[in-house]
Amino acid sequence: MACRISELVIDAADPERLAVFWSEVLGYVEVGREDDGSIEIGPPGTGFGGPQPTLVISPSSDPRPGKLRLHIDVNATDRDQDAELERLLALGARRVDVGQSGAEDWHVLADPEGNEFCLLHTRLRPV
Repeated sequence: MACRISELVIDAADPERLAVFWSEVLGYVEVGREDDGSIEIGPPGTGFGGPQPTLVISPSSDPRPGKLRLHIDVNATDRDQDAELERLLALGARRVDVGQSGAEDWHVLADPEGNEFCLLHTRLRPV
């Protein structure tokens, strides 16, 4: 038997803002809130335990120590990469230089709190 990723947890200074951003990016909805201020978002009608992991955005005042050792990769499902890049930038993502050469077929971005993620080239079918 193997494991699968059920949820990803992101620490945030402003969980509400980050939950809205990632909900818009992924087409997710809020699926729950905890007393500690954590907000869980996931696919509509599925939530925790579905085929895609949920995101739990937890409040934290700890400063980020540097470059993340783990990041999220996303792929467009209903448009080409250029159109998706423009959509993500309009939502509040920003371009980030982490030493890429410029020849890559992906874009390195950061969410509103500076967490890096990549927009890959290949369009995927929606789940």
